[in-house]
Amino acid sequence: MQSFNPPIRTLMGPGPSDVHPRILSAMARPTIGHLDPAFIGMMDEVKTLLKYAFQTENELTMPVSAPGSAGMETCFVNLVEPNDKVIVCINGVFGMRMKENVERLGGIAVVVEDNWGEVVSPQKLEDALKANSDAKIVAFVHAETSTGASSDVATLCEIAHKYDCLTIVDAVTSLAGSPLKVDEWNIDAIYSGTQKCLSCTPGISPVSFNDKAIAKIKNRKTKVSSWFLDLNLVMGYWGDSGKRTYHHTAPVNSLYALHESLVMLKEEGLSNAWDRHQKNHEALKAGLEAMGIKFVVKDGDRLPQLNTVWIPEGIDDLTVRKRLLNEYNLEIGAGLGVLAGKVWRIGLMGHSSRAENIVFCLSALKAVI
Repeated sequence: MQSFNPPIRTLMGPGPSDVHPRILSAMARPTIGHLDPAFIGMMDEVKTLLKYAFQTENELTMPVSAPGSAGMETCFVNLVEPNDKVIVCINGVFGMRMKENVERLGGIAVVVEDNWGEVVSPQKLEDALKANSDAKIVAFVHAETSTGASSDVATLCEIAHKYDCLTIVDAVTSLAGSPLKVDEWNIDAIYSGTQKCLSCTPGISPVSFNDKAIAKIKNRKTKVSSWFLDLNLVMGYWGDSGKRTYHHTAPVNSLYALHESLVMLKEEGLSNAWDRHQKNHEALKAGLEAMGIKFVVKDGDRLPQLNTVWIPEGIDDLTVRKRLLNEYNLEIGAGLGVLAGKVWRIGLMGHSSRAENIVFCLSALKAVI
């Protein structure tokens, strides 16, 4: 056994994305205690910067000390009680995971289903809400990482609120990569991840809850089933009281990394980051289409940061991805679920969303094909 030295890769899959050297450097800074006054000051800055990234003034905006899947679970375990009816919109893998959360919590999941590669249908959601007047929550994925489809969050939230439902939104792949406006779109609860367009290391999940969601949490009839993710307890550590109550040992150095990534986002400007991802998507799209490679999601519904394309006829998925990894140190993603073996997922997220990466990916893919 010796020290582990990973190969240097170019990460252009569905995540993690390339981590900027500034962020890697931040992780190497001296570890201090998670209740150290200096660290608590940094925590406050992280919350302020996350509000900027989410475009919200929600006081309950913070990073969960675990990956995006734990952010998802934080939303569901705090908001869903046994026998609560939840409308779950499924148009890919991550909507299916939402349904799994509801059922494990003893809730009743009513599924609104759209084809993989399509966005969530507002009309289907409204029809489901009309047929289920006792529904309490609507859950859907903004940026479906398994397909690259981007659903209309503002419209879906408006429909949900018309029927007095709270909304839970998955923004794991959209945060900092495409327009996301929590307050303007009236999102009640939202979760994301650090390893996508924030270009941070995996292992932290930013979340945000508005006052309506907090009221639901505080007026639960049953205890939150997870001790670690119970926001009534976690907020004693991440709250704004000025005094931090011990809850768990925060991932100190990982939070240094998140802080640095958010500082870099603020330096670039959020709208500039959105524009960069869109511009680079257009360049990648032009190159792929010149090679005869077609997109799964129709133009106008696509995520710029997650490009899902059909594998050309006669080309073996695994062979191509293995050669890209072994010969070029380039990672692209495989398909999931019903798209396994049929598509590639090419990420242009965060620090990976650069012109030189696009040229490199296109030339390597063309050579291997």
